[in-house]
Amino acid sequence: MPSVVAGVTGVAWPRTGARCAHGYGSPRPNPEDRPTARGESLPGGQVRTAQPVSAGLQGRPPTSQFVATTRLGLFAEIDGCACFGGPLLPCSLDLCATATRASHHGCPLLPHAPEPVAVHNTMVWPTSLRDRADTDDSCRKLWHDPVHKRNPSEESPELQECFRFLNLTSRSFAAVIQELNHELLVPITLFYLVLRGLDTIEDDMTISIDKKVPLLRNFHETMEIDGWQYHESQEKDKELLEKFDVVVTELKKLKPKYRTIIKEMTVKMGNGMADYAQNTEMIKNGVQTIEEYELYCHYVAGLVGEGLTRLFVSSELGNPKLAERPSLTESMGQFLQKTNIIRDIHEDWQDGRRWYPKEIWSRHVDKWEDLLDPKYREQAVNCVSDMILDALKHAEECLFYMAGMREQSVFNFVAIPQGMAIATLELMFRNPDVLEKNVKITKGDACQLMFECTQNLHSVCEVFRRYARKIHAKNDPRDPNYLAISVRCAQIEQFIETLYPKQDPKKLTLENEQRQKKEPTMDPGENLVMFGVVLLCLLFVSGIMIGTAMFLGARFPILTDIAQYAANLLPGNTPPAAATGRDEL
Repeated sequence: MPSVVAGVTGVAWPRTGARCAHGYGSPRPNPEDRPTARGESLPGGQVRTAQPVSAGLQGRPPTSQFVATTRLGLFAEIDGCACFGGPLLPCSLDLCATATRASHHGCPLLPHAPEPVAVHNTMVWPTSLRDRADTDDSCRKLWHDPVHKRNPSEESPELQECFRFLNLTSRSFAAVIQELNHELLVPITLFYLVLRGLDTIEDDMTISIDKKVPLLRNFHETMEIDGWQYHESQEKDKELLEKFDVVVTELKKLKPKYRTIIKEMTVKMGNGMADYAQNTEMIKNGVQTIEEYELYCHYVAGLVGEGLTRLFVSSELGNPKLAERPSLTESMGQFLQKTNIIRDIHEDWQDGRRWYPKEIWSRHVDKWEDLLDPKYREQAVNCVSDMILDALKHAEECLFYMAGMREQSVFNFVAIPQGMAIATLELMFRNPDVLEKNVKITKGDACQLMFECTQNLHSVCEVFRRYARKIHAKNDPRDPNYLAISVRCAQIEQFIETLYPKQDPKKLTLENEQRQKKEPTMDPGENLVMFGVVLLCLLFVSGIMIGTAMFLGARFPILTDIAQYAANLLPGNTPPAAATGRDEL
């Protein structure tokens, strides 16, 4: 049974000893005491792991090792002792010597307990994640084994520099890109850097329109010029442009089919950005219609999705039918970009930008400035709900698109952002904080979403179902879009039900057959008795009905005729003489 040491629940190993230097737990056991076979119980509430710890940690930094788990938590080998860690399933750890700390919410936790961890690609997860994702800068996070891994030793110096720029410029996609299948790892990395270079030029307000527009429209040619660099940008990602020659070098090493796709998408996006840079009316007055709003999202995100889809199909890691359904690709980009626009309303307002279309916000307030005025907070929250309703219309096609992924790392790449997006929409729904700051999902929720969205389509569908239900539960009848939002959430659930019905017909048929086999059957004797009982009941009821009718004066001539005819048929009875037509004298 678990023992209590210094107010902290721990595990008593088979042999006893002094407590560890951290004040709780028990001494590290001998190697022969260490659990080695999964599922076998040991004294003291221990649970054996899948294999010896050393096998699960080969090639990992030897800062610490996993020892054992209980239903309540785990023990990690730290400073030569076994320290209680928190509610985790069997996993591997990578912690520094000072990693363990006191209890959190009444339960002792390792600093990074809620991070996803894995041994041999088997993901495990803590019981509760919310409010437990605090990190300690002095410690190293838990690790997990990706589907694919980069091998920097096989990369050229220019390619290593490209990956450095990827980590420098991308907060959201750097990790998932570097875990892609090796066939797409470099093409998508370079595709991202090319578009990031375009975006840096577009966002730089210190570059005059006369210089910016030609740069954007001709970037597809510029990116093929050996040694090209740009040193006039003042944006935060200017270093990428200042050393863009490394990207040019690696682009020329790509397979022609990938290089062609990147160039064609750069042409479209560069021209789209140039058009918006010259659209002074929209810059001054903001987006007017939903059509303009979706066209902007198309150039910013839809074209990215189109390029990625073409890369997936060209590499045979995506279903070729996706190329025939551009609406699916468009919905993927629209869903992500609309989520970002809804979330960034306060930040964009401070920067003098307005991406909420007037066609939507004018339904709720008279002036754009009123959305950020506390006096109109209820109307502003309703406006955000209206924007979320518009974004949710893409949910079904996003799920349909993800069904076309043929490889796990590619599926992870497209599924994680979509899961984060639906969770962010739920967080912003009926939340006035979005009008005052940039709201974000908690680290614990983000970790759980990353775990769920890297499994399969069914798991992602369950994520969408869960957050659609949360949005429906938060829906306010006072909202003008109350009914439309309820219907939209129901449609998402209905679509998921068509993909993964909760009632499996095969399972129901099997259950019915088993139920019928268990039901007792009647033998022939019982059947004969039942037949006789039914017949007697019918005769008895019929007799009562006829007798009652005769008592009340009813006559049945047909019965007397039948009786007389039957009597004449008996032996010795002669039928009466037939009457003649005249009297005899």
